[in-house]
Amino acid sequence: MYKGLCASFIILMSLPGNAVLADAGKTLVISNGATKPPMHTKDFTGFIDIILGTALKRIGYQLDTRALPNERSLINADRGIIDGESNRIAGLDEVYPNLIRVPEKIMDWEFVAFATQDIDMANGWESLTPHLTCFITGWKIFEFNVPRETVVTKIKHPEQLFILLDKNRVDIALYELWQGLGLIQKFNYKGIRALSPPLAKKEMFTYLNKKHVNLVPKLAQSLKELKADGTYERIYTRILAPLKNR
Repeated sequence: MYKGLCASFIILMSLPGNAVLADAGKTLVISNGATKPPMHTKDFTGFIDIILGTALKRIGYQLDTRALPNERSLINADRGIIDGESNRIAGLDEVYPNLIRVPEKIMDWEFVAFATQDIDMANGWESLTPHLTCFITGWKIFEFNVPRETVVTKIKHPEQLFILLDKNRVDIALYELWQGLGLIQKFNYKGIRALSPPLAKKEMFTYLNKKHVNLVPKLAQSLKELKADGTYERIYTRILAPLKNR
C-alpha cells in the first residue's frame, strides 16, 4: 500500500502546469500559442488563464495551459494531441477541420501601432507607408495588410519590437494592444505608447478538438454567465484596466 501511495504521489507531481491537483480525466489541455502576459503567464494568472479557467471550472473541468509555437500548437490541437486552443480568430475551423469554435468570444484583440512620437493613424494601414515599421514574422494580419510600399523589418520575438523602438531604429512597431502594454510595463519604457485608432479589431475565441464537441455549448454558456454576473468585468478591472492607466 505504501508503494502504491508513493507511486500515486509521483504521478501527481509530474503533471504539467496547473493540472497538479486536477482529476486527470477532467482536465483540458489548452494551448495559448505564443501569447504573452498579461493574457497568459507562467503561473496561470493571466487574463485569459483566469477567464477560461473559471469558465471551465463552472462546468466541472480544470484548465492546463501550454505555450507552444503557433503552427505546432494548431496542428497538435487538430490532431487531438492536446484538447484545444485559446485566443484564436474566427475561421480556423475551415483550415483545421477537427477544431470546433466555442461561439462565445473570450475577448476582442486590438492590433495597434506603437511609437515614441505622435503619428497620424487616421488613414489606417496606409498611415504606415512613410514610416519604418516592424512586426513579428508570421503574424498574418500584418503580413497581409501592411502596404507593400512600407519599409518593414521582421523580427522573431515581441521584446525586439520595443528594443528597436526605444533605440529609434524604427518609427512604428505593430503588435496586439494588451501584450504591448504588458511589455512596456515590464521593461519600464517611458516614451513608447499605443497610437489610436487601432489598425484592426478581431474577436478571439477558444477552439476545442471535435472529441469534446459536447463541451462546446456548455463552455459557451459558462462564458456568457461570467459576463452576465460581473465576474468577467471584475477580472478585467484587476488585470487589464491598470495597464491603460499607467
